[in-house]
Amino acid sequence: MKLLEWIPFNKLDWDLLSENPNANHLLEKNLDKLCWWELSGNPNAIPILEKNLDKVNWSYLSCNPNAIHLLEKNLDKVCWWELSKNPIANHLLEKNLDKVCWWELSSNPNAIPILEKNLDKVNWYLLSMNPNAIHLLEQNLDKVYWKFLSSNRNAIPILEQNLDQVDWVGLSRNPNAIHLLEQKLDKVNWSQLSCNPNAIHILEKNLDKVDWQRLSENPNIFTYDYKAMKYRMFHGGIKEDLMKDRFHPTNLDKFKGWGFDVDYDDE
Repeated sequence: MKLLEWIPFNKLDWDLLSENPNANHLLEKNLDKLCWWELSGNPNAIPILEKNLDKVNWSYLSCNPNAIHLLEKNLDKVCWWELSKNPIANHLLEKNLDKVCWWELSSNPNAIPILEKNLDKVNWYLLSMNPNAIHLLEQNLDKVYWKFLSSNRNAIPILEQNLDQVDWVGLSRNPNAIHLLEQKLDKVNWSQLSCNPNAIHILEKNLDKVDWQRLSENPNIFTYDYKAMKYRMFHGGIKEDLMKDRFHPTNLDKFKGWGFDVDYDDE
């Protein structure tokens, strides 16, 4: 991965960059600049965290969906408040409902079965941002918190029918609301838009409005480094390993009919 050409590296914020799931290639080379709190919540930073458990923030790690194996081994360090919003932690949460934070659980996209059985405990503010709770929200529009619903990626049909209720700050962060935002750029909150993964093309045309700090957490500020990938392919041993595998005698029958002169076994 590499940084998009129009983004100045020196304007990025290392604290927010530490939570960017596509920034690992930079983070691994700059451990002295990391914010370990933010990194602890980064789902793609597990290899770094496993080597530095003494620096991990267990509260942030508790909401990291890829850290379940670490959390299961260290339940005494788990923050149940944060774990309640971890989408992969349902098996732990269901066994410990007395420790669950129902506020945070209400935002957990995989906790809908638990929430449906405990609607009296649901926090409708945080449920409003839950992408898998649309059916509950549609049935209870009077309980919806429109600021949070406006950032809900699956709530676009509801929002389109209630534009007078939309909160444009929340909507500016919504990755599925680009078509609405492009029509109302005067209402956009540029700080929130800067971390919207689907707004890169808008931001590139409005550099004077970009919030560079918030842009640092946007996963789409990186793109594939095809030059580096090609170099690794031809100079890192991948090409040789691939050829050895594909052209192994046990695979030759797969090339039948490709125009190669190969003597195939009768088998």
